[in-house]
Amino acid sequence: MDLESNYDIAATAHFIHNHNFTRVALQFPDDLLKDSTRVVFALRKRLQSLRESDVAGNGGEKEIGLYVMADTTYGSCCVDEVGASHINADCVIHYGHTCFSPTTTLPAFFVFGKASICVADCAESISKYALTNSKPIMVLFGLEYAHSIQQIREALLEPSLSSRYDLKSEVHFADVPTSAIFPSKDINKLDGPQQLDSDCSNNASADGTSGTRCCIGGLTWKLPEGQSMEDYSLFWIGHDNSAFANIVLTFNACEIVTWIIVLIMMLLVLVRYDAPENQMMTDLSQQRRILKRRYYLVERAKDANIVGILVGTLGVAGYLHIINQMMELITGAGKKAYTLVMGKPNPAKLANFPECDIFIYVSCAQTALLDSKEYLSPVITPFEATIAFSRGSQWTGAYAMDFGDLINNTPLEVGKQEEARFSFLKGGYMEDLEYQENVEEETEELALVNATEKALQLRDKSNSLVKGEARSGAEFFANRSYQGLNMPDDNPSPEPYFIGRRGRAAGYEDENNNH
Repeated sequence: MDLESNYDIAATAHFIHNHNFTRVALQFPDDLLKDSTRVVFALRKRLQSLRESDVAGNGGEKEIGLYVMADTTYGSCCVDEVGASHINADCVIHYGHTCFSPTTTLPAFFVFGKASICVADCAESISKYALTNSKPIMVLFGLEYAHSIQQIREALLEPSLSSRYDLKSEVHFADVPTSAIFPSKDINKLDGPQQLDSDCSNNASADGTSGTRCCIGGLTWKLPEGQSMEDYSLFWIGHDNSAFANIVLTFNACEIVTWIIVLIMMLLVLVRYDAPENQMMTDLSQQRRILKRRYYLVERAKDANIVGILVGTLGVAGYLHIINQMMELITGAGKKAYTLVMGKPNPAKLANFPECDIFIYVSCAQTALLDSKEYLSPVITPFEATIAFSRGSQWTGAYAMDFGDLINNTPLEVGKQEEARFSFLKGGYMEDLEYQENVEEETEELALVNATEKALQLRDKSNSLVKGEARSGAEFFANRSYQGLNMPDDNPSPEPYFIGRRGRAAGYEDENNNH
């Protein structure tokens, strides 16, 4: 496919020209950066053509600046408003895979790309599945295959295919209503209604007419009045990526069935079509393992004393609201919370905060599931934190990947509870440290015993703090055996600046080189 078509040069140029943007940030993921210079050349040429053909123009229009952005601040699927602000951009053109998260300050235009797919094979796979399925089928897809959906629809209606398969099920397709979004300061005032509907899970809402409108990852579809997603089977076209994981976990109260795969909870049917391999995938066991691990991490979070809130976005609308909501949730549960902003997290970065027993990752829906097996402490989502830190709450099977759903939902009561909580991981009853400190009815002798016991628990044989027993980050730091470089005794005040070593790591200038 040629570059002009694959990168939607004409549509992008019209978006920039029609909105009179003069400073445009072009955001490329790493795998598409090789085409950035050719895209800039083609886009500048098309914009120049539009300016010359604009009869209403007075000839004094400003030159349009195009700036290529790479190495995004956070996930590449989100619009990098932080990077765009460095060049005072008027808008962002986002290329490649996207989560379609709403922006806070800048408008954005999305170019999904056009991945290759065999339309005939895909249509035949849908027909074969519809032949053996009694429920209506809803076809969802990766945005890189949006360009071929109309062709697949038409292929299903061809006589050569319909004559071979007497379909028992209706086949419906999701749509991509727009390629552009505009900023919203309030998560509750996004374009279109955003009232959460539990039947359609992520961002489902009534649109003023009969039926329910559902949205997830840029896809929208409408359910007739009286129907819910449990009445449909899902057919996914695309890769086994974060978008597919978002679909699976959002509709996780389900039975995942192709011809041989059966998952426990019978509510929904889901099939994945792998476009590059031109075949229907039947082994979805990995998705089941993901759900089991998320439940385990919720139990780990319940035993945490110190919680770190990782800020994984500075652009998705509502991120400040959910951070404040998490702070109230954590402190209400009698735990200490610390907010950390560090860009893309990795095991080495988070290892600098060993006092944190658990981290909450506030990010977009498609990067929220951080695989934390190699991390010192596990990383959970805001939805999992809501379950873990709300006493008496139970996981019903519903799962919200988008933190906008938590903002729209009525917050759970998280008042401190006086009764002990049973820990499944430690195999016994536990009390929150906050509650332990505020017990006023104990006798003086008992208070001394408890204080001594806590002091002993804070230190192990090496005189360093035992992880998981600290009540705050300051207490953890005070009891660490190593607290950083020591200042000289003769000059206790901090220096205004320090001069580092000169040279290369292989041999600094102040080192004796005997070779």
